Amino acid sequence: MVGSIEAKSLLSNGSVQQNGLNLEEKLDEFRRLLGKSDKDPLRIVSVGAGAWGSVFAALLQESYGGFREKFQIRIWRRPGRAVSRSTAEHLFEVINSREDVLRRLIRRCAYLKYVEARLGDRTLYADEILKDGFCLNMVDTPLCPLKVVTNLQEAVWDADIVVNGLPSTETRQVFEEISKYWKERITVPIIISLSKGIETALEPVPHIITPTKMIHQATGVPIENVLYLGGPNIAAEIYNKEYANARICGAEKWRKPLAKFLRQPHFIVWDNSDLVTHEVMGGLKNVYAIGAGMVAALTNESATSKSVYFAHCTSEMIFITHLLAEEPEKLAGPLLADTYVTLLKGRNAWYGQMLAKGEINRDMGDSISGKGMIQGVSAVGAFYQLLSQSSLSILHSEEKKPVAPVESCPILKTLYKILITREQSTQAILQALRDETLNDPRDRIEIAQSHAFYRPSLLDQP
Repeated sequence: MVGSIEAKSLLSNGSVQQNGLNLEEKLDEFRRLLGKSDKDPLRIVSVGAGAWGSVFAALLQESYGGFREKFQIRIWRRPGRAVSRSTAEHLFEVINSREDVLRRLIRRCAYLKYVEARLGDRTLYADEILKDGFCLNMVDTPLCPLKVVTNLQEAVWDADIVVNGLPSTETRQVFEEISKYWKERITVPIIISLSKGIETALEPVPHIITPTKMIHQATGVPIENVLYLGGPNIAAEIYNKEYANARICGAEKWRKPLAKFLRQPHFIVWDNSDLVTHEVMGGLKNVYAIGAGMVAALTNESATSKSVYFAHCTSEMIFITHLLAEEPEKLAGPLLADTYVTLLKGRNAWYGQMLAKGEINRDMGDSISGKGMIQGVSAVGAFYQLLSQSSLSILHSEEKKPVAPVESCPILKTLYKILITREQSTQAILQALRDETLNDPRDRIEIAQSHAFYRPSLLDQP
């Protein structure tokens, strides 16, 4: 791949080395931590086959898949999802543009079905093409072949590590089902959640429920065994070996060895103890990415208009982080980096653009063919509901009376009216920016920094 750094080499004993680190030694070291015997492979399953979940599984398969007696990875997705004729035609073009992929499919006697699908003589299914390395949400980026399982019980019952690649809106339901298959388990699995999204609960006090919390509640797996991995990156670019970094957050027992195990020359994984806050920030940036896409489309990519929006949306995010975090300044870099990459190339910004252009509409829902779940939509509703609670009231800077925090977040309010109640069109986002009554974004930041805003109860913490 042009522009990428490929730092693998073959040692004289046949084992693979990455930048001086023997992959087999890394694998053995992690296996020892789990107490795995010589003939008992490390079993990893990725639950959900969206872009990030599929790429994550493919990266591990490419790194460790050669050690078959020591490592196994599989990916679960629901069966029966048909590939549209237009997608099949595009997929055929992708295959024929990549000699390595074409040769691989011919070798595996798998090419003919793509020819038949291109001609309309056959229907392909998402789980079927995933086995050949094609994720339905990013067919332009062929992955390595993957072991695909469509039976959830078969996928998870003996897994040492479960990777949650599901949207936050599906996480609780699927892991409640998984918990039924773990009732007789002796060992406790490790769960790594890739999901960025939140739910809001109002009882006993208003608070946020993150995917890791949903998993903990649904399965009873101790929270020290549930971690979050996220960072400013685009799945397809990571698979193409473009340099990227991420953080794995959670209890020290597992986050440090996992960071070492997952780290690759082009994908640097740091570790951090702040699980919930990083997870919430991953959901927050999706909210404002949708609005950024709308502004870009409605102003014909005006740099000035986008910068005005960026000033307002970042001030709102800073305002919200002061409510959610005791030391919000530590989140500024990671949050802005994640927001930046999402605005540049993320699916949430794309959704906002397509909505504003009229190429998709709100009646199509927030699961879009070829893109997957647009998690920012549900996050808009969750953050609005949370910040609308009168019990969280703050003093209004000008009117000097208590108001709900959402009253200081005009962009969030407007996105709620566009996406959730649908009482306004996408044009309303521009009206919100042009409203002469809006305060200077700097004022919002100063208010947040000069008041004791932090509410630990919002993250369900004492």
